[in-house]
Amino acid sequence: MVRTPPRRRDRVWTVIAIAGMPLLAAGLIVASALGAFSGIRSLAPLSSPPVVADYDQEQRDNAATIMRAARDLGLSVRDQAIGIMTAMGESSLRNIDHGDWETSGVTNPDGTPTTSIGLFQQQDGWGSRAERLDPYMSAMLFYRAMIMRVPDRDTLAPTLVAHRTQINQDPDHYAWYWPRAVSLIEALSGEESGLDP
Repeated sequence: MVRTPPRRRDRVWTVIAIAGMPLLAAGLIVASALGAFSGIRSLAPLSSPPVVADYDQEQRDNAATIMRAARDLGLSVRDQAIGIMTAMGESSLRNIDHGDWETSGVTNPDGTPTTSIGLFQQQDGWGSRAERLDPYMSAMLFYRAMIMRVPDRDTLAPTLVAHRTQINQDPDHYAWYWPRAVSLIEALSGEESGLDP
């Protein structure tokens, strides 16, 4: 069988197609990068949701400990997220050994220096220093107070539950952290929470 050479026009199109492949690949890379910056999802999934990437391993471990304390008390996923939200608002999920008095000179309403420490920035009345600096125990102290002080918590906005438990000045202080807490709890559990961020 005799093969006939391709016509000149076919050869030209083949050369153009081959030569254009690197340009097409480069265009896809640029389009993907631009899509990432403009909020368009890229084809490849992120290794973790952006909110999780905002927290380091220590912070994620502390969030997981808060979740475990709530589960050990038989509390709901919503209560777990409220605990994480509260610790985000109090300490950025860091177990710190000082509080507002040391950093800003903040006093209690009676003028005494605050004694806040730990994930939840709990003062002396919450428990011993060792308990308040133990992530699991400080979470248990928070949840026990929440159960006692906010029996109607399922009917309240999460920030109000945290506010009534912590007894701070601003009832809305924790609201900004709620969507982040929901995202983090879902990432750590690997399950949809069913919570409305």
